[in-house]
Amino acid sequence: MPQTGIVDYKAVALTLGQIASHRGCDVKTTARLVSCRRSDGRLVLQTNAGEFQCDALVNCSGLQSDRVARMCGVDPGVHIVPFRGEYYELNPPRQSLVKNLIYPVPDPRFPFLGVHFTRMIGGGVEAGPNAVLAFRREGYQKTDFRLIDVADALAYPGFWKMIARYWKTGAGEFWRSLSKNAFVSALQRLLPDLKSEDLRPGGSGVRAQAVDPNGNLLDDFHVIRAERMIHVLNAPSPAATSSLSIGKAVASMACQHFDFD
Repeated sequence: MPQTGIVDYKAVALTLGQIASHRGCDVKTTARLVSCRRSDGRLVLQTNAGEFQCDALVNCSGLQSDRVARMCGVDPGVHIVPFRGEYYELNPPRQSLVKNLIYPVPDPRFPFLGVHFTRMIGGGVEAGPNAVLAFRREGYQKTDFRLIDVADALAYPGFWKMIARYWKTGAGEFWRSLSKNAFVSALQRLLPDLKSEDLRPGGSGVRAQAVDPNGNLLDDFHVIRAERMIHVLNAPSPAATSSLSIGKAVASMACQHFDFD
């Protein structure tokens, strides 16, 4: 489509932070939430960077969004299960194979798009991703493991229902993670001329996938309103691409819910 494009999302995030700062906001990073309590009609947020008080809270914490909701005394109704998406990159001599964005027709059974080709802002081409269960919420590497995250998933009944329903698909995704040939075979459905030697390992991302108690993978927004709070617990792909529109929708919701101007 004519309006399709690419962007440096790190630059977008930095610019949004700068705009917020210029408008009088205090942007805090590396401030992990430890607890939330109410005091004199306000919310008191205790973090490892100090204590903050506020009249209203909007939780958009992605991979930790369900935990933040529970910390605030709100039942999120879902559980975040992390899925790592792994990419390959086209070697420079073969990047001419992809002149535009190449996407498949999505499988309506899953919220994951499937492997595709994306031209990057620096001129390279990404190929992927797959979607494998991660053993850590911030598990960007195959070897990443965090016991508390694994135990958290195993203790959730909806996780086992999801596994029972989709284990064949999940096994196929793990195989593509382990076998480059299997990954290439999936990519060749979109680009038949592609060869294994055309690819080199790329980066990865982790999707914060909300799973309900019945084991369903949510493919729509899941937002909960509570007293002085809004919790965004599922933001479907492409959340980054749609972030400005999503931000406007959440801001409008906040104005109504908190009775702001």
